[in-house]
Amino acid sequence: MPSLQEVCTVVALAPTKPTGLADLGVPLVASSVVKKGRAHEFAQLTADGTIGRRFQDLRIVGIHTLEGGAPSAKVFVQFEVFGDNTAVLADGSGFGAVLHAGGQQLMRLSSSSLFLPYANFWYPNRFVFDVPTAVIDQVDRLDFIATAEDVRSL
Repeated sequence: MPSLQEVCTVVALAPTKPTGLADLGVPLVASSVVKKGRAHEFAQLTADGTIGRRFQDLRIVGIHTLEGGAPSAKVFVQFEVFGDNTAVLADGSGFGAVLHAGGQQLMRLSSSSLFLPYANFWYPNRFVFDVPTAVIDQVDRLDFIATAEDVRSL
């Protein structure tokens, strides 16, 4: 049975204008802080070195805003995933992420399984994580970790 190997890609996050957020429903106010980053494409290899899964258009958005007058901070992780001649067994494993400020680790995030019902097709995935407001103020990098997972070869 093939096994996907853990792989990590680093996404730098930088402050940006609060544009392009309409599809996320963000309640923007004058004091909103928005940080964005992107990685274009990376592969997750199997134990024998062949490509078993592909990720593309990895977009990270960190937002610190007010919702109903209360502070709110969230990290959105969005990407497309493709099972490259491999299919998920059972529920799959999802991914992990680590938020950093310089050399300091701020916090770890973990997801449920990826939305990847069939092999050999691109599927959009979107996850959101509530984080402390101070994390958004400090974060400058996210490590996206595609976790190791047993898969079925096609």
